Amino acid sequence: MTAAQLSAAAVIAAAGAGERLGAQLPKALVELAGKPLVAWCLEAVAAADTVSAVVIAAPPDHEERLGELASGAHVVTGGETRAESVASALEAVDADAIVICDAARPLVTTELIDEVVGKLASRADADGVIAAAAITDTVKRAREPRPEQGEIERDGPTIAKTESRDHLWAAQTPQAFRSGALRDALDADPQRVKSATDEAMLVEKAGGKVLIAPAPARNLKVTTVDDLRIAAALLTSR
Repeated sequence: MTAAQLSAAAVIAAAGAGERLGAQLPKALVELAGKPLVAWCLEAVAAADTVSAVVIAAPPDHEERLGELASGAHVVTGGETRAESVASALEAVDADAIVICDAARPLVTTELIDEVVGKLASRADADGVIAAAAITDTVKRAREPRPEQGEIERDGPTIAKTESRDHLWAAQTPQAFRSGALRDALDADPQRVKSATDEAMLVEKAGGKVLIAPAPARNLKVTTVDDLRIAAALLTSR
C-alpha cells in the first residue's frame, strides 16, 4: 500500500496549559515569531499530501479560536491528559491511519509528516511509525528520581550508571498509527493510558510494532521560555 492509498487524518494535540511558559494563554496560543504557536504546526499539516482531514484537540473555552486558525478542521475539546485529548479527537475521525502532531512543535515539516505516514503505508507489519532523533549526549542513570524542572537538588541525584546510547532515541511527533491499533491501545489499562507521555508508548505496551523515522533534533518541542526563544530564532533563519 502506498501513502496515497492510506487514508490518514491528523490529530493536533493542542490542549496543553503551558504553565512552564508562564503565559496567561494556553501554550498553543502563545505568540511565536508573529503567529500563535499552533499555527506553525497547522501550516505543515495542511500542506501534507498524506493528510486528508484534521482534528484539533483544543484547550477548554478556546475551541472557537482554534477553529479560526484552522479553517476546515474539526475542533474538539481536549481532556485533562494527553491521552484523553487524543481519544476525544479520535471520535471525530474515520481514517485508516492517524498521524498525531504536537501543537508545541513549530518546526515540524510537511516532509517529515509525509515520511512517517509513507513508511507506515509501506510496512504492513508495522502498527506505527514515529519521528525520533538519535541521542548524541552521554546518558546517565541516577539512583534517585530527577528533580522537577527549576528545582535545585543539593544532595543529588547521584549517578548509578552510564547507559549505552547506541540504541537510544528521543521520541518526537509526528507519530502515525493504524487506527485500529491506536484505538485498542487507548482502550487498555486506564492507569497506563493516564500516565503515557506519548501514543507510541501505549501501542508498544499493547504489543504493537512501532518503527522509527530518523528526524532532526531541531524539531524541538516548546516547553520553556528558552525553547520559545530558540524556536523563534530557528524559524527566522528558516
